[in-house]
Amino acid sequence: MAAAARPSTPTVLSLAADLAAGRTSSRELVEAALARIADPAGEGARIFTKVYADSAREAADAQDRLRAAGYGASPLAGLPVSIKDLFDVAGDITLAGSRALDDTPPAARDAPVVARLRAAGAVLIGRTNMTEFAFSGVGINPHFGTPGNPHDRRLIPGGSSSGAAVSVADCGAIVGIGTDTGGSVRIPAALCGLVGFKPTQRRIPRDGAAPLSTTLDSIGPLANSVACCAIADAVMAGEPPEAWGPPPPVSVEGLRLGVPRSHVFDDLAPAVADAFATACSTLSRAGARIVDRPLAELDEIPAINAAGGLAPIEAYAWHRDLLARRGDEYDQRVRTRIERASGMTAVEYIELCAGRADLIARLAPRTADFDALLMPTVAITAPLIAAFARDQDYRRLNALILRNCSAINFLDRCAITIPINTPGTAPVGLMVVGEHGADRRLLALARGIEAALAAPE
Repeated sequence: MAAAARPSTPTVLSLAADLAAGRTSSRELVEAALARIADPAGEGARIFTKVYADSAREAADAQDRLRAAGYGASPLAGLPVSIKDLFDVAGDITLAGSRALDDTPPAARDAPVVARLRAAGAVLIGRTNMTEFAFSGVGINPHFGTPGNPHDRRLIPGGSSSGAAVSVADCGAIVGIGTDTGGSVRIPAALCGLVGFKPTQRRIPRDGAAPLSTTLDSIGPLANSVACCAIADAVMAGEPPEAWGPPPPVSVEGLRLGVPRSHVFDDLAPAVADAFATACSTLSRAGARIVDRPLAELDEIPAINAAGGLAPIEAYAWHRDLLARRGDEYDQRVRTRIERASGMTAVEYIELCAGRADLIARLAPRTADFDALLMPTVAITAPLIAAFARDQDYRRLNALILRNCSAINFLDRCAITIPINTPGTAPVGLMVVGEHGADRRLLALARGIEAALAAPE
């Protein structure tokens, strides 16, 4: 079974060890990443909306001098990291994957997550492409192009953090920083064969990031291993330096892992269903207790969202004036989804928020006896980009792609996706879901699950 941290796959810890031992330099790593990005036969022009070639080289040289003097700020020090195009970087216009913001003033300061990454020594390699305004799980962008999936360039990368995923998969960065409102970190990670972590929303500050939904938005990393994600998460969360190392893995032996039988298991592609069943069997043989539990509460989510959901109305509140001024320049599929919320009433919004709070409270005791929940990250493998040509197909496939991940955002829990497909087949992700606020515990569990899935049979 494919694991997130294959021996041939570079990770933050393996590259940090190479830097410490003098087997490579930050400048060499950055030059290799820039070469991948610039390769005309590759996806770099569609992955990145801006490449920080000169400043990345300067930052790499600075990190090499610091390391030679005995200073290493963090495991990320000297490593190339990409950031999604919706984060503020001082001096840049934050476009959020759109043309409609090109007349806004440049950012006066870095977003907190960007500042924290810089302080930890990360080298910002560039800004990554995304679904316009982060409002889709597909990853198609009509303005800047759509980066092809690394498994097959004809397939979608997943969204909205499409460029973040492909930047890592194509070795243009060792970690990509994205956002996740309904799966926008976990979906592209799962469809591109990576690990992607969505924290509890309050864990990482969202200041300086163009919002989609103030209730649901969260910030998370995409990378080649759970440890990579744990390191980037700790830095962005403002943890003290002693916590920047990944938490030790928790053995799966004796873990109680729940499988929440509900609509999140409907309409699974055979490849997804088979990979999920195989992963559960592997974990069971390693000593985990896999427990099926019907969770009808999850099936209430569509009804609670019947008036339109949180993301559309909260997006409309932010976009209303911009739509009036430059709506014709939007991706019209994004525009339609946002404008559809204009008819939601204040009463409907209040009832939606109350229904969500009630569901969260009722579900918590139902899952409290599990160490984590397991489900497929995405119900299907990545479809062809061409499959989205018709609006009705776009709507249907986008809803199916978003379904499982968006349920976890609605519950404001932390979750991570780990690759579980066999090598050479279309990527499939296993989503491991933790309790609200139990982020470091989940990362420790996920490291154990990752190791168990990678162990020889």
